[in-house]
Amino acid sequence: MRGELLYEGKDWDFGTIQRIHDAVADIAHKELGLDTFPNQIEIITAEQMLDAYASTGMPLFYKHWSFGKRFAQHEGIYRMGLQGLAYEIVINADPCISYIMEENSATMQTLVIAHAAFGHNHFFKHNYQFRQWTDPEGILDYLSFAKAYISNCEERYGHAEVERLLDAAHALMPQGIDRYPRKRPLNLHMEEKREQDRKEERERVYDDLWRTVPGRARGSKQMAGDKRRALLGLPQENILYFLEKAAPRLKPWQREVLRIVRLIAQYFYPQQQTKVMNEGCATYCHYRLLGRLHETGQIGDGSFLEFLTSHTNATRQPFYDSPSYSGINPYALGFDMMRDIERIVREPTEEDRYWFPEIAGTGDEMEVLRNVWANYRDDSFIAQFLSPRLIRNWRLFHVVDDREQPHLEVSAIHNERGYRDLRRSLAAQYEVGGYAPDIQIVDVDLAGNRKLVLHHRVRDGKMLELTNASMVLGHLANLWGYEVLLQEIDSGTEQVLKEHMVRPEAG
Repeated sequence: MRGELLYEGKDWDFGTIQRIHDAVADIAHKELGLDTFPNQIEIITAEQMLDAYASTGMPLFYKHWSFGKRFAQHEGIYRMGLQGLAYEIVINADPCISYIMEENSATMQTLVIAHAAFGHNHFFKHNYQFRQWTDPEGILDYLSFAKAYISNCEERYGHAEVERLLDAAHALMPQGIDRYPRKRPLNLHMEEKREQDRKEERERVYDDLWRTVPGRARGSKQMAGDKRRALLGLPQENILYFLEKAAPRLKPWQREVLRIVRLIAQYFYPQQQTKVMNEGCATYCHYRLLGRLHETGQIGDGSFLEFLTSHTNATRQPFYDSPSYSGINPYALGFDMMRDIERIVREPTEEDRYWFPEIAGTGDEMEVLRNVWANYRDDSFIAQFLSPRLIRNWRLFHVVDDREQPHLEVSAIHNERGYRDLRRSLAAQYEVGGYAPDIQIVDVDLAGNRKLVLHHRVRDGKMLELTNASMVLGHLANLWGYEVLLQEIDSGTEQVLKEHMVRPEAG
């Protein structure tokens, strides 16, 4: 009931959690217009939170040595007091699952429920990236299937064999993603039922493909390049998909494991593109929700001050010349941009009306924000809504570091042209193509040594790091079973800048 405190002090019980959830839900749905999946809140220990860190925050995950390594690293740092733990982990599922730590105070439980169970939850349900690429209803069933499948493979084929395969698949995870929308949304709920059908189809396609490979008889000619590439679906950016379908030496169970890793990588793809927006949405929502709880007398002054301390720490943004600067804090940028949109909608200046004529002064900030949360990702959000006022407040400037020039150049200052350049350059840092290398499989020598050929399109002179490239290509060669050639090609001149040739391990 409004006007009565939801709790007093730091202690809480499950009844308190229910009261907090219901009070937050009332404001979230009726006042802010949030639309969420049903909530499932799980209380976990610090050790369980560390375990969730290690396995990418997903329940029912299959086992792999790298998860144990990460657990040991995080635990050691945490026990020494050098690092805190996240207050929550939230899973994009239907129902939406929020893991909150039992060590949290009642105020922190209120904060994380508002942040995760309503802010993130609304964003997951409505943002177009998540709607295109994820299946909230099927993810838990699929993870259960994947865990059981890989466990069964370990029993049948040996732990070491499965671990080697997972090592290779994990190394190629960043290149196991489709970056363009599919015609139909992914339905993970049906994956287990489709597994047998896929196995039969794979064998048929595999037979058709390699039946066309000419023999070694004298005079045999390699299949025409265009036909060969069309048959193989080349060029192909999703390397795990290509290996799953076409690698000549993989067994059916190995192809299914590659598919499992590929689908899980795809599931996390939207999060790479919406970090600023997702955290900005959740932080803005918890700020509004806790504020209303305080205004209506449901949390006391002491609890509100505790909340503000945590909120301020999360949204702190050191300037570039601070010893603690480590880049742009997505919580800070996202929250400040959401608050700035609220200001533009409610109390615009003449500058705001010039830059944002469609939203300035419209009066309903939640309608605008809900539309923004549904229809943008980080790069387009920044390019569209980063205001000159926020650029000034953040003291942003653009420096060009050209290795061919003896000095740094400040290329954008605080004028109209500079604001546009700053928005464009900052947005480019969040565009997937700006930080993920463009690597594609372009050809296979079917008639000869079956060498796999890949191209890396080099932009702005950014070559692959040699040691990491060699390790990942080694995994790729082992999965393919034959030589792999990666050519780094200048995207402007088409000149081959460097070649990497790797052979599979013997045996």
